[in-house]
Amino acid sequence: MKIIIRLVINALFLLSAPFIFSGVAVSGWWAALMTALFLGIINAVIRPLIILLTLPINILTLGLFTLIINGLLVLLVSSIVKGFDVSGLGAAIWLSIWLWIGSWLTNYLIVDDKNNS
Repeated sequence: MKIIIRLVINALFLLSAPFIFSGVAVSGWWAALMTALFLGIINAVIRPLIILLTLPINILTLGLFTLIINGLLVLLVSSIVKGFDVSGLGAAIWLSIWLWIGSWLTNYLIVDDKNNS
């Protein structure tokens, strides 16, 4: 149930993004849900591998290269999901920061059962 709540909150943040950032377009609720789902899968599967492979440049940039990686992953998802478009890397980076804020807020509001013990 918590996964569905997280998915819906991420979709809501995606739906609000075109009103905040230029260069981001979400055609509707279904596109936002599919984008949130694909971003979750890609962040769980592909992102850790990319972070590991780019560790030297990440260390040199004090972790700022992670923003580029997140932006590129958002661009990847925008090429996969119909109805979700991001115009460039700058918009993708700002969107990834916005989604991070949404994820942080979700983690703050939804407490896992493991953390209650």
